[in-house]
Amino acid sequence: IQTSMLPSIFPAFPDHDEFDIFASMTPAKEVGGDFYDFFMVDERHLALVIADVSGKGVPAALFMVIGKTLIKDHTTPDRDLGAIFTKVNKLLCQSNSEGLFITAFQGVLDLDTGDFVYVNAGHDAPFICRKDGSYEPLAVKPGFVLAGMEETKFTEGKITLGEGDKLFHYTDGVTEATNTHNVLYGKERLLLVLNKNKQQNPKETLSSVKADIDDFVGKAPQFDDITMLCVEYRRNGEK
Repeated sequence: IQTSMLPSIFPAFPDHDEFDIFASMTPAKEVGGDFYDFFMVDERHLALVIADVSGKGVPAALFMVIGKTLIKDHTTPDRDLGAIFTKVNKLLCQSNSEGLFITAFQGVLDLDTGDFVYVNAGHDAPFICRKDGSYEPLAVKPGFVLAGMEETKFTEGKITLGEGDKLFHYTDGVTEATNTHNVLYGKERLLLVLNKNKQQNPKETLSSVKADIDDFVGKAPQFDDITMLCVEYRRNGEK
């Protein structure tokens, strides 16, 4: 039920060749709170979200549904993403009897200009790969988590993507995957495999990262959801 709520039909937007997007979530044994989402805000703007709810089990899963729904419902054309997260945060604080919180990153890509506005609520920064460069962490301020404090204010940032640039988003289930020697997979290994496969499209990129994690972890049990999303800006949308 939980995984069926996430977009899983690819190619996701066959009428849009301005971008390519792929995402996946490999759930752990317990019901968890990871989620991703992507949707067209209007014909010109693509929104994407990746997030992780604290805790495990049914409470985290239910809070995931609430958080995912609120973010999508409040994302409208030309609305500041900082204002969206500020509003969503207040609403989550008012319905948080379990004391949970959400780390989340949301971005909206303008398909005509390549402008990418984003807001971060305590989530790991995504990696960006310019067309002729290598993957590196996007310089974003971490911000505070959602559902932490009701009066928290969030602000949006902005970068511009060029044709062929890619963004890779993930949750800490990737970097905190642990092998039989209790060693974490870590950001350095993630960056190495991303750059080894930097010419791949989003679907191939996620497949390569997952294969590398599986090889590293071996027979060790999976304790957290492994969630990833990658988007490539293919071309300017103006005709």
